[in-house]
Amino acid sequence: MKKEETPYVCPAEFAGSLDNSFRRWLHNPRKILKPYIKQGMSVLDLGCGPGVFTVEIARLVGESGKVVAADLQEGMLEIVARKIAGTALEKRVVLHKCQENSIGLDEKMDFILAFWMVHEVPDHERLFEELKSILKPGGKLYIIEPKFHVSRPAFQKMSDGLVRTGFTIIDRPSVFFSRAIMLSN
Repeated sequence: MKKEETPYVCPAEFAGSLDNSFRRWLHNPRKILKPYIKQGMSVLDLGCGPGVFTVEIARLVGESGKVVAADLQEGMLEIVARKIAGTALEKRVVLHKCQENSIGLDEKMDFILAFWMVHEVPDHERLFEELKSILKPGGKLYIIEPKFHVSRPAFQKMSDGLVRTGFTIIDRPSVFFSRAIMLSN
């Protein structure tokens, strides 16, 4: 993406296109995340959108775990709040509104998921530095990007930037219609 281009952020009004049974079948949150998320972990669901992954993460971390569902859009966070209201998951999920150019978290996380959202951030270098500062030593960062938005060369450039920031690539999981990378710090 050229610097002068403004990334497109999927608006909350289109949340239904992100959270439906077909999408959950294609990108089954449990299958994608179960190998990595354990009970008691603290997990950041960055760009959580309508909470497709947030709900499953909350189940996986169990009663002793915590999920920070972070999004730039208040509308997306409101959808997540409605989804978990009155359930046991409500106690495990903290809703966090990101700032325009910053996640704005001081808390350290065991695991960070960034599903189909990094391409929406204009300053990757700044994002990667902030992710590095949030992740606990030995923590894992899982970035998954859509093939239709992120070309192979663009994904490689992003991966190179993550390595320059001090992350180590530990896996390249297969995720349907996506490019994915698992990193550790």
